[in-house]
Amino acid sequence: MFFRILFVTIFWTSSCFCLSLEKMNVELNYPWGMTWIDSTKLLITEKKSKQIILYDTKTNQSKFINHTIPVQGRDQGGLLDIISEGNTVWVSCSIKKDHLLTTAIFKSRLENDSLVDTELIFEALPYIGSGVHFGSRLEIQGDYLFASIGERGKGMIAQDPTNSIGSIIRVHKDGRVPNDNPYINNPNWLPQVFQIGVRNPQGMSIDPLTKTIYISNHGPKGGDFVGPVIKGTNYGWKRVGWGGKNYSGRQIGDGKAWEPGLLKPDYIWVPSIGVGGIKFYQGDTFPQWNNSLLVGSLKFRYLSVLPRLDNGFGEEKIIFQDKIGRIRDIEINQKGEIYLIADEYQTFLYKLVP
Repeated sequence: MFFRILFVTIFWTSSCFCLSLEKMNVELNYPWGMTWIDSTKLLITEKKSKQIILYDTKTNQSKFINHTIPVQGRDQGGLLDIISEGNTVWVSCSIKKDHLLTTAIFKSRLENDSLVDTELIFEALPYIGSGVHFGSRLEIQGDYLFASIGERGKGMIAQDPTNSIGSIIRVHKDGRVPNDNPYINNPNWLPQVFQIGVRNPQGMSIDPLTKTIYISNHGPKGGDFVGPVIKGTNYGWKRVGWGGKNYSGRQIGDGKAWEPGLLKPDYIWVPSIGVGGIKFYQGDTFPQWNNSLLVGSLKFRYLSVLPRLDNGFGEEKIIFQDKIGRIRDIEINQKGEIYLIADEYQTFLYKLVP
């Protein structure tokens, strides 16, 4: 087995906790998403190579999974998130039609070393030429599949629910539209659209206390946030910028961080941290973090925790920084052990150890 242990010291409520990062025996190139298929095995996607890797944490062995998903992308596109339930696997990625791109979701079945019976169950409309802001995080809750769809750099398109760009969508796990989606019979609102007004949401996790799904969303120059997915609501992009500005320095809309009638995020970062994957923690390994939200920063290359409060989140606490690169995704096993991937070339899967 090949690994290296890095020692990190953090401060938590005036007490010192010594942690280590174990580098696992699987080399990765620009990994994007992870999902547990059982108590010891992880599926991991690589954005640029379009590969899916199966890694067994018990044997420390890995292998490639064959698939026929028609991934086509550039820039921020490629093979993105993955989630599973039993031997059923859902994958989000960018696909191409007539030189235009969009976010799509495919459903497959894992059989031996291959994904089989692959079918397209959702494609965001319209297809757009841009290569940015695909969103693409997936979450399962009951009979429903939720997915975050970025606004592809087109701003105010996120205020138009006749398309699915810049939205959170909810479908059944086979792609059918639920009868209780917010505006199922409204011709001015696509039936799959559950929430609108997001820019580039790349994290999603279920609050273990309230069972509410939370997203992380990239703001512009400032204005990254974490907030709930609530049926039929609007986060306001690009009417508001959640305290951020355009990259040119010009204000967004009238400069307000929020307007009445819009859903207000629970936690906002100004300046932006490049918020990546998020995961509510539950487990015995780090009991001090139970029910709190773990947050990965792409820009500042840190892992942090937001303590869960009755009315939102408490002050962010940095766990470690500049140890593994741009933290892309977080997964937690049945023991409460935390696994991390970074959006880097020639990187590894890491485990946080007390």
